[in-house]
Amino acid sequence: MNKALGIIVVALGIAAERLPGQDAGMFANPILAGFYPDPSICKVGGDYYLVTSSFSYFPGIPVFQSKDLVNWTQIGAVLDRPEQLNLEGQGVSRGLFAHAIRSSKGTFYVTCTLVDIGGNFVATAKDPAGPWSDPVWIPEVNGIDPSLFFDDEGEAYLLYNSVAPDNTPLYDGHRTIRMYAFDVDSLKVKGSERLLVNGGTDLSKKPIWIEAPHIFRKGGYYYLICAEGGTADQHSEVVFRSADVWGPYVAYGGNPILTQRHLDPARAWPITTTGHADLVETDTGQWWAVFLGCRPYRMVSTREEYFNTGRETFLAPVEWKGGWPIINPDHETVQFHYPYHMKPSRERPPIPLGGNFRYRDEFDGDRLGLTWMFLRTPHEQWHSLSDRRGALALRLRPETASGKSNPTFLGRRQQHLRGSATIALDFEPAGENEKAGLMVFQNESHFYLLCRSVQENHPVVQLHRSTALESSGHGMELLASKRIPSDSTTIVLRIEARGDTYAFWYAVQPGEWMLLSDAVDATFLSTRVAGGFVGCVYAVYASSLGAPSRSTAFVDWFEYVGDDEMYR
Repeated sequence: MNKALGIIVVALGIAAERLPGQDAGMFANPILAGFYPDPSICKVGGDYYLVTSSFSYFPGIPVFQSKDLVNWTQIGAVLDRPEQLNLEGQGVSRGLFAHAIRSSKGTFYVTCTLVDIGGNFVATAKDPAGPWSDPVWIPEVNGIDPSLFFDDEGEAYLLYNSVAPDNTPLYDGHRTIRMYAFDVDSLKVKGSERLLVNGGTDLSKKPIWIEAPHIFRKGGYYYLICAEGGTADQHSEVVFRSADVWGPYVAYGGNPILTQRHLDPARAWPITTTGHADLVETDTGQWWAVFLGCRPYRMVSTREEYFNTGRETFLAPVEWKGGWPIINPDHETVQFHYPYHMKPSRERPPIPLGGNFRYRDEFDGDRLGLTWMFLRTPHEQWHSLSDRRGALALRLRPETASGKSNPTFLGRRQQHLRGSATIALDFEPAGENEKAGLMVFQNESHFYLLCRSVQENHPVVQLHRSTALESSGHGMELLASKRIPSDSTTIVLRIEARGDTYAFWYAVQPGEWMLLSDAVDATFLSTRVAGGFVGCVYAVYASSLGAPSRSTAFVDWFEYVGDDEMYR
């Protein structure tokens, strides 16, 4: 743990509650709402452990624990020390790609790809809450999405997505699945690389982006599941099997075993882009799949959909039919609610991660909660929970959210299509370049900032939108500005999500809300417009826009409310 930066021990003073309208006999999807993509899961004893992709946010690769597959608590992160992970200069959707978590003989293993920097690696731990080892690099692996498989005979294997044979693709998106034997003592591959799948389920049909491979053994077969079709609207999950771990692997004739790409885009509350799955078996012999999916608030067609919450983690049952696993066997559409098929845990997570809920952080603990994220790796101490007890202090620095360094930015995922994020801010800017407030952020060129600043020597509340040009106000343009009383240093700021729009509010007196800007385009922050692999983040933010500063902003509390209609 990095005690110097104080970033990974759960804070005290956090209050959370589930909002009414949820059936206790059913669980709600997604089980991890907001951008928690590429889930991988393993079971040890009576506990389930799950990891998701984090890209260029820090700490890297959050780790979750559950007793019932539904109620998850974040217990740590694999890469939580700056010396493990340097994300300086990385775009928001670069950094850490997909991964897998596995356990064997008392050791946990996470394999992952740090794209553009180091490549593929494995990290180990005796306790999944940490500490985890430094990354051990695997330079022989040319690809992404590495996953370990431990055979019953004690052998280990590392499989992954890689290039086309002879690095000569027959078409755009032509990829392969390959595998090495793996030495768990040295954490190195051994022997020769072997090709398991060329192209996908049927090479003659030019399948694209075969990736995210995992192997399971059941009965007399080895089952290889993979994502196919790309991570957008054509996403799917497919399965192969073989009597030998090295193949040949034969594709299931009924593939895909999970997809939503063929469904009517006009359906109510669509779940789309499903795939990138991992499977787990319970003590009672039931099988379940975790996989990513998206919840559009606007869907014009299967090729044109808009969502800001990113790719989320869903859960569905698996049934074995004719020797093959089928995900979501009783339904064509992935369901928002399934019945519990195992006893729900009595231990509710301190911070709900699915369904509708309200969450409030008073910042009166000694450490930040685990759901807070830095944008890239922090290399200096610019936040404090001790400068003023019961408040989060943020030191203004020249770095901005438009750049590719580590700004004064602490984020929490937008997990609902409808809801709000609110902060109480105490801040006295020294000049027009100094701004502190609340941001809804998708990437360096797609965000909105609601902040307190100064304009023509008067204190103001402002709404800025990002621009693609760093020369334009450090990547921002002013959309709205209102003067506020000079004798008030505390202001309450709220960003309200309403599906395809946002509303921006402020209050200088308790409960006296003023609307700064309404019906602001939310599609500007959608994945379709902004691109990339992440979702929106609500962030407390402070910057002096390239100039030196001695100012500090204090956030007295943060409140998040999610109230999506499908859960009422």
